[in-house]
Amino acid sequence: MSFSSLLGPSSSDSHPLASYGWDADWAAEFVPYAEQGLVPGRVVRVDRGQCDVVTPDGVIRADTEFVVPRDPMKVVCTGDWVAVDPEGSDPRYVRTLLPRRTAFVRSTSSKRSEGQVLATNIDHIVICVPLAVELDLGRIERFLALAMSSSSGEALLRKSALSWESGAQPLVVLTKADLVPDVTGLSYLVQDVETTAPGVQVLPVSSTGGDGVDVLAAIVSGGTSVLLGVSGAGKSTLANALLGHDVMEVQATRDADGKGRHTTTTRNLLALPGGGVLIDTPGLRGVGLWDAEAGVGQVFSEIEALAKECRFHDCAHDAEPGCAVLGAIEDGSLPERRLESYRKLLRENQRIVAKTDARMRAEIRRDWKQKGAEGRAALQAKRGKVR
Repeated sequence: MSFSSLLGPSSSDSHPLASYGWDADWAAEFVPYAEQGLVPGRVVRVDRGQCDVVTPDGVIRADTEFVVPRDPMKVVCTGDWVAVDPEGSDPRYVRTLLPRRTAFVRSTSSKRSEGQVLATNIDHIVICVPLAVELDLGRIERFLALAMSSSSGEALLRKSALSWESGAQPLVVLTKADLVPDVTGLSYLVQDVETTAPGVQVLPVSSTGGDGVDVLAAIVSGGTSVLLGVSGAGKSTLANALLGHDVMEVQATRDADGKGRHTTTTRNLLALPGGGVLIDTPGLRGVGLWDAEAGVGQVFSEIEALAKECRFHDCAHDAEPGCAVLGAIEDGSLPERRLESYRKLLRENQRIVAKTDARMRAEIRRDWKQKGAEGRAALQAKRGKVR
């Protein structure tokens, strides 16, 4: 394959990778790697040090040995654009990652306060909420706080989140809408979520009946979308509905509590027939915040706006006189549950940030010690040569 064909013609739509999101900007980023004879590709699945990569010549298996960084935020992830060895190499390796435009990151369950990248280069974050069980508004707020803090590639390197407008667009999809017996009840559920998710589109969908699927398909046709939610939220069923045939394996939820079985075990990137790319993910048991202060502020924008009207600029909205937030709770315009959720997420995010800063300081100290040791060793070797 020639150098020019790797970069693509003037119209990126005719490039072999166009259906996976390749465009003129990615082509420009890839120029130096094309000059080295490397091939562009997008990671469609990662599995234990290896990954499946779709390239202009089809899907290949590649080893990630040469891109194993110390920072877990920079490991190869589903959705990444990469440069891989050309055809004929055996084995083929991923040589580098192209700079990420956006990423969805959560904190890990480990005590090391590290971030885990779930999907990269995404344009839409589809939060799937099943209507088969009682709505958990607090969980929706948590997902949205992370979604609205989805970072750009440059921000990831700085370890600071960008605002919603700079990252991926969130969307709440109420799955299994056919299980709600009447239209009025469904309308009330949509209104409850809209109140929880100010400014975010809320779309009820029935994957089995087809209601709302065409609207969602039109939304996700413009770019890369990731499906997020707990196990049993209907993500794989929804993915199959968007794909037009059964690709993802699905299982029924438990009748006792509506919880699902973990059918999807890896993150998979799939090209949609109507345009766009979809990343299906395993069900998330926990959704730890990661540098999500900006996202929390946007999810609870009405509280942030009220706080500006408080008598004291450092008002804790606890018992201070002239507190506009407490005033809104008293007159019923702000649910007390919202304030409690706001406080909880802010406290959690502050703990994560504090731990992260401590870890970063420890890493800096380790680097200093290592460089100092290397400098002393070099000086001793130099003195030995002089003697």
